[in-house]
Amino acid sequence: MGNRQIVLAERPVGPIDASTTRIVEAPLPHCGPGQALIRVGMLSIDPTIRTWMNDAPGYLAPIALGEVIRSSGAGVVTESNLDRYEVGDVVTGFTNWQEWVLADDQHPFRAVPKGLGLDLATVMNVLGATGVTAYFGLIEVGEFRSGDVVLVSGAAGATGSVVGQIAKARGARKVVGIAGGPAKCLEVVEEYGFDECLDYRESHLARRLHGACPDGVDLYFDNVGGAVLDAALSNIALHGRVVLCGAISQYNAMDRPPGIANTSMLIARRGLMRGFIILDYASRFPEAQRELAAMVANGSLRHREHLVAGLESAPEALNMLFSGANHGKTLVVVDDTVRLG
Repeated sequence: MGNRQIVLAERPVGPIDASTTRIVEAPLPHCGPGQALIRVGMLSIDPTIRTWMNDAPGYLAPIALGEVIRSSGAGVVTESNLDRYEVGDVVTGFTNWQEWVLADDQHPFRAVPKGLGLDLATVMNVLGATGVTAYFGLIEVGEFRSGDVVLVSGAAGATGSVVGQIAKARGARKVVGIAGGPAKCLEVVEEYGFDECLDYRESHLARRLHGACPDGVDLYFDNVGGAVLDAALSNIALHGRVVLCGAISQYNAMDRPPGIANTSMLIARRGLMRGFIILDYASRFPEAQRELAAMVANGSLRHREHLVAGLESAPEALNMLFSGANHGKTLVVVDDTVRLG
């Protein structure tokens, strides 16, 4: 038995294609002292994976050529020489794009609590990086306050949809989404409960934002950057806050994207704009997961998972995030026998 892996073959320019990655078969990892062997069941497909493929500085080092594509995921412990893991535990962490991975003190995983009453895909979505990013980005980084007018870009996406629902549950005065196309805008309102959703593909976004938020935006949660961020800045309210979570509009850009024109609004409106990395809050994940699990249980948090079958489909699944072909949290099912008990 081997370990199929997807490695970075060459650095992409623009969207990834067949030459960007290749599938290799490595030996099955040996579970030595102080290690646990994990069979990978599911991969989380996130826009940040695309940034790690570039030879550029970031909060994590770029993926080296020939190295397995970095990604979070979930799996089941099949052998363990570590007290913290028992055989049969379902765990989450950096599995990367492969079928088997070793856990040790330098490469730790977190066991999924038993008895949650949720399937693995839901846990990977709502209780994984997606959900906790939405939670801490809105509440801690954005300093959400009851009565805020909240604007969320990428509102039909895995993170954006959760941001809006948390804001509604915590007493936002109005929650407005931005998404691509009438179908996704309808989904944002009807399925996720936003008050309104604007199609960024239509013209005059800044003008339409002013119509939706005539008193300005108190908190803007940005997942896309670029022109959408610029339109939001032109409508920021007095003492408004901008949370920089992602810039998906720029990750596949083949040329340097144009600059933002409306940053001076932060001066006039005495606003704040702040970026964050969810790993900064790793020690507090259980705090967010408890609230998010309760919201799922009481029906106040709707979620959708887009499942793609097979390890070999991971590159295609990543491209879906940029083409808009996915609906909800995109996950690759590597082994469908890995399930929560």
